[in-house]
Amino acid sequence: MRAWAENVADLRQLASVRRITLDDGPERGVRALSFDTGGGLAFWVLADRSLDIGPLSFRGMPLAWQHPAGFIAPGLHDAQADGGTGIQRSLSGFLVTCGLDNARQPKDGLPLHGNLPMTPARVTAWGEDWDRPDPLLYVEGDVVTAHLRGACFRLHRRIEAPAGAASLTLIDRVENIGPEPAEMHVLYHTNFGFPMVDAGTTVTLDTAPLAAKDGESRCHPTPGGATAEITRPACADWPGVSAEIHSDLSYFQVWRDARPRRNVLALEPSNCDRADDGTSGPGTRLEPGDSWQTRLTYTFSSASKGE
Repeated sequence: MRAWAENVADLRQLASVRRITLDDGPERGVRALSFDTGGGLAFWVLADRSLDIGPLSFRGMPLAWQHPAGFIAPGLHDAQADGGTGIQRSLSGFLVTCGLDNARQPKDGLPLHGNLPMTPARVTAWGEDWDRPDPLLYVEGDVVTAHLRGACFRLHRRIEAPAGAASLTLIDRVENIGPEPAEMHVLYHTNFGFPMVDAGTTVTLDTAPLAAKDGESRCHPTPGGATAEITRPACADWPGVSAEIHSDLSYFQVWRDARPRRNVLALEPSNCDRADDGTSGPGTRLEPGDSWQTRLTYTFSSASKGE
């Protein structure tokens, strides 16, 4: 780091985290943190949307899928609208964390993908840590979803991105803050769009090819975790890019919507299986005061033509 400091007046010229607020249309008022690692990776962490990740690009190429409405403010989100599928009006960005009371299709009065998405977070720390041997950018905070007669969870999330590199790590800890045992479900809805998703794009799970058929969700058991990789080979118009997701979770789901003007491919680590009717299987039982932790790492690199 000292060598870097000798060459710039402000280290944020090389890598930075900046607080921003969106100020137009349905996104007005949304708080975010803009990360630029200086290693080709740039992304927004949306403080008003559960500290999930909105836009994400690698070396200037956008990788994340985006909803027609963009990143609407949480006050405009109604999870119970449209028969409990209100998230279809607001799901957007690279990462939407589904849970913690429900992770998939509506069930027992709980909405599609649960009540966590679009819940504002309390940001407790953020910035650049230049004093480490390997400097990094970070943000952390808490998101609470609680019902006095139901499940009560606190999600503590930390996101780290090494300065000068092209990776990010998400560390989540979920605590049962209620008076009774509760079942926790989580699914990390990681959304790729064009130009990452196009003819020639391939997906592997622990090096085995994965098929992603239009309109289907397929859930694969991954005891002990797994590594998935999505690759877009270089072509005349776009450079080649590869994204790797390393998860320690027990299931990995793939979902595809190939319709025109949609074109989204979602890779989704989860702690629970998918039932035949699209709802979630058993989650993780947490006693009052118990906590559960997971770590996801996303790594981005260039891919050569025809790879």
